[in-house]
Amino acid sequence: MSLVTEEIKAKAEFYQGDDICQEKSQTLLKEIGLPNGLLPLKDIEECGIVRETGFVWLKQKKNTTHKFEKIGRPVTYAPEVTAYVEQNKIKKLTGVKTKELLIWVTLCDIYVDDPPTGKITFKTPTGLSRSFPVSAFEIEEKAQDAKENKEVKETKGAVEVREV
Repeated sequence: MSLVTEEIKAKAEFYQGDDICQEKSQTLLKEIGLPNGLLPLKDIEECGIVRETGFVWLKQKKNTTHKFEKIGRPVTYAPEVTAYVEQNKIKKLTGVKTKELLIWVTLCDIYVDDPPTGKITFKTPTGLSRSFPVSAFEIEEKAQDAKENKEVKETKGAVEVREV
């Protein structure tokens, strides 16, 4: 059963389609002070946020498993991921599990320290937690995005940079 009702959708900023939902989820993560690669979902059908409560949801076509290479941990994302967000925190997270030793463990809270220590902490419903470097969950900005604002032209060994 979905946690996202028509009543919630009526109060929300609501988006459909993978491209816009990818962009909006990364933008939201940056806004609240979390790394932009924390939710590497695929084929997102819809997403939304209710700004007054901080309720967020992302719906994808099927389960997705992603391995965060820098920490060597696989994470699985259900077809529906929901949470409440606030500055530097994700609370009451549903639909996300990580593999710890040989078992899959549900995650319920994610937060970064304030003031920043460079660590992000993941907490389970049983109270166990594990911290990792924030950098392990950041996506490098695409080179194309960096070039959109500047055009580089080489002329006889010199480099000329012009605003576009």
